[in-house]
Amino acid sequence: MAQFILLLYADNKPWMTMARDEQEKWFNKYMAWAKKASDGGYLVGGQKLVDDDGKVIRGPKLLATDGPFSETKEVLGGYYIIEAADYDQAVRRCEGHPQLEFGGVIEVRQIEIMTPPGK
Repeated sequence: MAQFILLLYADNKPWMTMARDEQEKWFNKYMAWAKKASDGGYLVGGQKLVDDDGKVIRGPKLLATDGPFSETKEVLGGYYIIEAADYDQAVRRCEGHPQLEFGGVIEVRQIEIMTPPGK
């Protein structure tokens, strides 16, 4: 099975202003999707990113700037790594994901597994 990373993008302003109980409702939807994927045997892992802008590093002099600011309001909020036979199956496995219900975007990218030197 190949591995795919699901990059979760959304406008985080609604989340930041949402009532705590509403945030908990959405969080539970994400956890339910992850449990379904785990029970299905195709969830490898995933994490929610901290609600901040992060840093972008450009080189070669390691110039770090605030946030991934671009022309879009969407920011990367988290990721999952799943296993699937191909892109078609990876996309199908995103069905019912709350990110899409929340109005966000899921970018699906296949991971190229690389062996560290000397292994």
